[in-house]
Amino acid sequence: MPLSFAHLRGLISRMFAVVATMVVLATDVAAQPVMTNIFPPSEFAARRTAVMQAIGDGVAILQGTIERPGEQPFRQSNQFYYLTGIAQPRVIAVVDGRTRQTSIYLNRDSHDRAYGVPSLGPGDSAARAIGVDVVAPRDSFAAALTRLATERRAIYTPFRPEVLGEASSGDAQGQARATKSDPWDGRSSREETFIAKLKAAAPSAEIKNLDPILDSLRGTKSEREIAIIREATRITGLGIMEAMRDARPGMHEYELQADAEYAFKKYGSYGAAYFALIMSGPMTLTTHYHKNTRVLQDGDLVDFDYAPDYEYYASDVTRIFPANGKFTPTQREAYTIYLRLYQALMTSIKVHAAPRDIIAAAVVKMDSIMTSFRFTDPAIRAAATAFVTRYRESRSNSLGHTVGMEVHDVRNPTQTLEPGQIFTIEPQMNIPEHNFGLRLEDMILITPSGYENMSAFIPVEIADIEKLMKEPGLSDAALKMPIKQ
Repeated sequence: MPLSFAHLRGLISRMFAVVATMVVLATDVAAQPVMTNIFPPSEFAARRTAVMQAIGDGVAILQGTIERPGEQPFRQSNQFYYLTGIAQPRVIAVVDGRTRQTSIYLNRDSHDRAYGVPSLGPGDSAARAIGVDVVAPRDSFAAALTRLATERRAIYTPFRPEVLGEASSGDAQGQARATKSDPWDGRSSREETFIAKLKAAAPSAEIKNLDPILDSLRGTKSEREIAIIREATRITGLGIMEAMRDARPGMHEYELQADAEYAFKKYGSYGAAYFALIMSGPMTLTTHYHKNTRVLQDGDLVDFDYAPDYEYYASDVTRIFPANGKFTPTQREAYTIYLRLYQALMTSIKVHAAPRDIIAAAVVKMDSIMTSFRFTDPAIRAAATAFVTRYRESRSNSLGHTVGMEVHDVRNPTQTLEPGQIFTIEPQMNIPEHNFGLRLEDMILITPSGYENMSAFIPVEIADIEKLMKEPGLSDAALKMPIKQ
């Protein structure tokens, strides 16, 4: 299918939008001497200052993750990266609340073999480059800890297992518990081992959990973090829309995954934020099916939930579309009432409000929508009624889950929704009588005046979805590529 002028113009417009966004991001960070070039040193220094204020006379000690086995790209653990911005293996950071100084202890001759480039070494120039007070060899950390031990101050360190991407802290904690309780394994986590060594080296010091302090900071995103998450969401949307354009009966679910991953890598993502949840036909009745091997059938709906790990931050968006590009009358009725109820919840979101109060306000809107909606299918009416009832009877003070460095990020630090908090809403409505389920998901940023739906540009209305799906997909372009003899 040849590319139309309108489609070509759309491609060019999207390219200019990409360039503009990248320029805005690069203006602030490209010239900064942070090893990862994501944020300037001042961003991490401000976070460490907040930690110093929280620990008072204490000292925070964190260890970075280890190098990757084999030919795998290195990714720092989230808690360590959040406080330092350093992406090198086996680094130790000491943040001193009394002296208000930060010391970094690096491996001698350490290098990231996946990239084959030398790491930053010890010295004053290194300290200036990353905005800390001291950069010293890692083998000098033992002497520094011995000096701290004589002062009998509290030592703060992360207790939770590290998260390296494509996971959330709950996942890492679950794996650590399973490993430790396994009679044929029984290993402690790196954090438990590190705590034991700290206790042995400083027996008079009280070892305290640093995670709650870091979590309280991570729960509210800075302007720079919001810019990165907004870009991660833009990339997510581009991936989802590529899958929409490409979808057709006879394709495997994993082929749509490939469409999204093209966009993820095209715009610089490290990888995926979580495994691809691409559910077609009856698999849409589930929420976390991820085999992605089913063949799309004519008349199937596709539930597409996938996002990248971009510059240490995640996104999380879900869209629903018909495999053949056209909703059936039954799908149209079910999707329309679901979407209207979903929008009733979203439009009830307010800054400084508690989620339970938002839910109560949304239910009033939902009741009105249910009264005015013209149902023709009893099964759809029953599913929509059950959907509203779940919210009416809800006692939860949550609308969904937070998103940040992890796709299921740390909890919001407040009981009300406050500026800088980011979360998703993703309610499910199943119609088992018709063998499909419906689930949308959007990225919500709380602002001083209300909220911003960062994923609003990704089509949700039936007419917009069907229009987009008429455009050529990546498979159309691949079929037109000449084969070299």
